[in-house]
Amino acid sequence: MPVNQNIKVAVDAVVFGYDAKQLSVLLIKRGVTPYKDSWALPGGLVQDNESLETAVTRELKEETGVTIDYLEQLYTFGEPLRDPRNRVVSVSYFGLVRPNHFTIQAATDAKEVQWFPITKLPPLAFDHQKILEIAKERLKGKLQYQPIGFDLLNKEFPFSDLENLYTTILEQKIDRRNFRKKILSFEIVEETDKIHQQGSGRPAKLFKFNKKKYNQLLTEGFHFEIKIV
Repeated sequence: MPVNQNIKVAVDAVVFGYDAKQLSVLLIKRGVTPYKDSWALPGGLVQDNESLETAVTRELKEETGVTIDYLEQLYTFGEPLRDPRNRVVSVSYFGLVRPNHFTIQAATDAKEVQWFPITKLPPLAFDHQKILEIAKERLKGKLQYQPIGFDLLNKEFPFSDLENLYTTILEQKIDRRNFRKKILSFEIVEETDKIHQQGSGRPAKLFKFNKKKYNQLLTEGFHFEIKIV
């Protein structure tokens, strides 16, 4: 039976930023129709001669000026009417970065680029709100079984910064005693001989991430679970 198919393939990037106890997402204001002047996720069509990973990296760089070493594939969105121009299947990706590590700059199809707090988002074009919601749930889920996110902290940090990162992204309070005990038992965080003093509060010891131990545990396989209060 002949197949009637005229489908284009696109990529979209959900880039989360974490800084100052706030989770944000990187959005572009579209400069072309459809949804001109609406906010959207960075992305675009895959060229004939490139892989999906190359395409999402290129689109992100072109539209926002941001380059990320690792973006994880999230989900494929293929509702027939998701794009009013033609049938487009989108393969979405997501990543987590520190916004102050990048200088953002809009170009190509993007008129503007901006970080938005995850709690104060504008209406989004296409089905990008749905993509974003799925990315948020994936991030929360992953954070509860794999201790990601250390790259979002300073090289040396008080343990409370790590706790704040988790409570911000999970949007829930965690069992702090259990969390600290579990993190330290894996030896992926090491105590330093340095002290952090902030304001008139009690001085706090500084910790650092043991990436070698973390990579070893990833290879061996380990169970990481956070208790929610």
